[in-house]
Amino acid sequence: MGVVEDTEPPLKRAKRLTDEPNGFSANSSVRGSSVNNNSLGDLMARPLTSQGDDETIGSKGVIKKSEFIRIITRALYSLGYDKTGAMLEEESGISLHNSTIKLFLQQVTDGKWDQSVKTLHRIGLPDEKAVKSASFLLLEQKFLELLKVENIADALGTLRNEMAPLRINTKRVHELASSLISPSSFISHTTSTPGKESVNSRSKVLEELQNLLPASVIIPEKRLEYLVENSLHIQRDSCVFHNTLDSDLSLYSDHQCGKHQIPSQTLQILESHTDEVWFLQFSHNGKYLASSSKDQTAIIWEISLDGHISLKHTLVGHQKPVIAILWSPDDRQVLTCGAEEVIRRWDVDSGDCVHMYEKGGISPISCGWYPDGQGIIAGMTDRSICMWDLDGRELECWKGQRTQKVSDIAMTDDGKWLVSVCKDSVISLFDREATVERLIEEEEMITSFSLSNDNKYILVNLLNQEIHLWNIEGDPKIVSRYKGHKRSRFIIRSCFGGYKQAFVASGSEDSQVYIWHRSTGKLIVELPGHAGAVNCVSWSPTNLHMLASASDDGTIRIWGLDRINQQNQKKHVQGSSSNGVIHRCNGN
Repeated sequence: MGVVEDTEPPLKRAKRLTDEPNGFSANSSVRGSSVNNNSLGDLMARPLTSQGDDETIGSKGVIKKSEFIRIITRALYSLGYDKTGAMLEEESGISLHNSTIKLFLQQVTDGKWDQSVKTLHRIGLPDEKAVKSASFLLLEQKFLELLKVENIADALGTLRNEMAPLRINTKRVHELASSLISPSSFISHTTSTPGKESVNSRSKVLEELQNLLPASVIIPEKRLEYLVENSLHIQRDSCVFHNTLDSDLSLYSDHQCGKHQIPSQTLQILESHTDEVWFLQFSHNGKYLASSSKDQTAIIWEISLDGHISLKHTLVGHQKPVIAILWSPDDRQVLTCGAEEVIRRWDVDSGDCVHMYEKGGISPISCGWYPDGQGIIAGMTDRSICMWDLDGRELECWKGQRTQKVSDIAMTDDGKWLVSVCKDSVISLFDREATVERLIEEEEMITSFSLSNDNKYILVNLLNQEIHLWNIEGDPKIVSRYKGHKRSRFIIRSCFGGYKQAFVASGSEDSQVYIWHRSTGKLIVELPGHAGAVNCVSWSPTNLHMLASASDDGTIRIWGLDRINQQNQKKHVQGSSSNGVIHRCNGN
């Protein structure tokens, strides 16, 4: 690799400066049960008909048995297992609801609105506001059902004598009053489908009552599912190496990923470039990989369904090293940026250059796409930022207060924010709509940056061998730091990746790839293999277990799971530079 001469392109060399939703059943116990008296259940000790609320189960003594059984019973009814739910209530002696609540729910189901309001007050809820809100909900449904059968007089009486005196939701009372002018029109607007009940159907009322009344009164329908999902998510989020889809989680055992879920084995080496590889990026759909090199070419690689990568097109035309290649939002085109030369736009299917972008007297050193793919942006050698439409017509060009050449540039997916390095240690977040600017200010020189998929975070690579993660929602702030990689002379690029972009990967001048856990900043793995500085890394957006790295040794390494080690089988190493079987591709 050696020391870079003054002719080294600026992006390579760092500048040196400093329906029954509630499952309610009228029958809460099994009647006329045909269970045989000689069944196994009768040979076991039967529970008491009344269980104390203080009895607990579980090794830690924090689960109340009565609550546990009620939640299971609720889940059974929700799943449609009414007989099983009723049997659990009878056998445990623990009812899902007491008799008053059971009566109340049945009255709502049957549309007995006056009786349900009276029963609601008998429940004895301490929160008067909740009682009023629930009463309003019941009376509103009564009003709508009267309106539907065109009983205008009784509907008006309900509104005037029962709902209005509650003195809540006055706006809704006025809306309902206006409906009396044209009842049929109002009903048609509130009915989703002909022949179906309105949005405020009885089942909907039961769902809304769950939000108004305490969970101890009406157990939420999917409470068990929520508790189980929450437990799985806590296990997933506490797993440092988690890099699998949620569909891989199981209830049968506690979840714990091992390091083997992180791409750590070289699966393939791509050798078609003839000089240092400076940049690479997976397409958004994960079907392609693009790379650019000091050899003045860019390459589009195609990824087969089994993950094998082969050369699709070599893009020839630049007269200087190609410092970057970027995918259009629809993955049908790529932009290549020649070092202080021109920007070229290429068709992915044919490999043809379809347009060149340049500006007299100045040259681009970075480029990017409009989020809709209908324009491009570029950082220029005179420290300005230029924008063109696809046909090359200049849309905007300005310099502002920039004190250095724009080495990195990007636009957020909504087109609102233009992100660029504007000073040695400052990144500009320019709001194109409000024409205001927010700044990310570092103490060290910034060499590159990378946006997260959700555009809420930005990775900033610094001269002092650190990578900082900034939250750029609202006022920018640092949320994590990553250390361990080596960087002294060259531009080294990092990326987000893995499940929900939970990892940060980076190249390094010591020929290794580094991977950290994003939220904790913990260094997880170092990947040796390259014979020169690793300039850029890219993590596949569709394959959690595929990572690519580009190096000064002229190769691209494709990293995947260490299947052999994962299965605890003996490794059969082929080739001294790999920790597994290597497949090489030189474009032939």
